Amino acid sequence: MLSDMHLGYHNGRHELARWIDLINAEHPDLVLVGGDIIDISVRPLIYEGMAQEFHRLQAPVYACLGNHAYYSGDSRTQQFYHDAGITLLRDSVAQVMGLRIVGRDDRPNPHRRALRALLRDCTDGNRPGPYTILLDQQPYHLEQAQRAGVDFQFSGHTHYGQVWPVSWITRLLYEEAFGPWQRGQTRYYVSSGMGIWGPSSASAPGQSMWWPT
Repeated sequence: MLSDMHLGYHNGRHELARWIDLINAEHPDLVLVGGDIIDISVRPLIYEGMAQEFHRLQAPVYACLGNHAYYSGDSRTQQFYHDAGITLLRDSVAQVMGLRIVGRDDRPNPHRRALRALLRDCTDGNRPGPYTILLDQQPYHLEQAQRAGVDFQFSGHTHYGQVWPVSWITRLLYEEAFGPWQRGQTRYYVSSGMGIWGPSSASAPGQSMWWPT
């Protein structure tokens, strides 16, 4: 699982290739991306042919959108996911390897579906469902996943600790801004992200790729 790659003018194909090598070295069965693959514009990703780089991943990839996909305002954004072989989950559910992967659309969409309604559509009566992983980029309202019976939620967005003093602000904004968390039977992990945005991201190392054990 990883989040916030922010690929674009600052985090280019060379950096992406390094991250993909790190992922492949773990021999994953499945790769889940918790939002913001694209930074501000999809143009540099198309220009550098980054979709081809994703095809080097040796496992299927599922992702949810992040807020930066909305900032781009480019109709080619979703086409990039398709060209990269990434299954984009926008308020949709995939059954993968005995798991239920739920990807929420991001908060900028005022019409995104309520989580409980989304899960209700894929629940088979009162029978216990498969282990459910929720990809929701922004870790607001963690109680929603708990109330909906989600087993594990993976989020990003906060970039905790990457840009000072942003970490001070995110600690005030979120119930949990970085790392593992638990509410009832629901477990969470909030990633600080692989790449950061803005002028400092050209030299910033990738951080906080996380794999469950």
